[in-house]
Amino acid sequence: MSLDNKTAIVTGAARGIGLACARRLAEDGAKVVLADVEEDIGAAAAADLSEQGHNVMFAACDVTERLDIRNLVTGTVEAYGSVDILINNAAIVAGGEFLELSEEDFDRVIAVNLKGSFLVGQAVARQMVEQIEAGGAPGTIINMSSVNAVFVIPNQLPYSVSKGGINQLTKAMALSLAPHGIRVNAIGPGSIMTDMLSAVATDEEMRRRILSRTPLGRIGEPEEIAGVAAFLASDDSSYISGQTIYADGGRLPLNYTVPVPD
Repeated sequence: MSLDNKTAIVTGAARGIGLACARRLAEDGAKVVLADVEEDIGAAAAADLSEQGHNVMFAACDVTERLDIRNLVTGTVEAYGSVDILINNAAIVAGGEFLELSEEDFDRVIAVNLKGSFLVGQAVARQMVEQIEAGGAPGTIINMSSVNAVFVIPNQLPYSVSKGGINQLTKAMALSLAPHGIRVNAIGPGSIMTDMLSAVATDEEMRRRILSRTPLGRIGEPEEIAGVAAFLASDDSSYISGQTIYADGGRLPLNYTVPVPD
């Protein structure tokens, strides 16, 4: 899946799934802008990819701030000439039971995960339309959803609500941008070995609980989500739009638990 001569923006790219996506797109030939609020970590990740021979750069960006987003898109076009791929990956969590959850925590998660995806997606889509009107090829946008858009974890209410919103945002964006040829899809990861699941390495009970709901019997890796992103960013998925692809080890079809070997 060649992405030669394509330029990609990946938000939340300093670590985890975002970094894996940025690395995979760069390996497939794209010029990649890693965007994140974690400036030191993000800049170090971009420097590491550059040392490996990839054409990448880092941009500090808070996806809840319109000025940051404008600077991100403008800076990308100034550096690379276009924006052809967007991966809306920036997200946060805030735990708390429903009766105790604060309004501030709810607003904060929705602002980053859902509104941020809308704001960045809109800004990038406007740039893509300008490029199309100037004779360029349509681009593609990939939103990061979750199995929690379908399932609900009660003490992660704002996260589940935000990801459910991402699925609807994806459909609405896909239909709105279809006349321009811009494709919009989402990825819904299941249990992926990121910092959020780092406790699994030392908590056997947690590991068994996760595996009991995962028919494939293992926790996924960020690179496996990046592979789906690379497919959706490429011409191999040229007739796919408005879809959420769940990479969850078979979890969504499961209505029971599976035995976990010792």
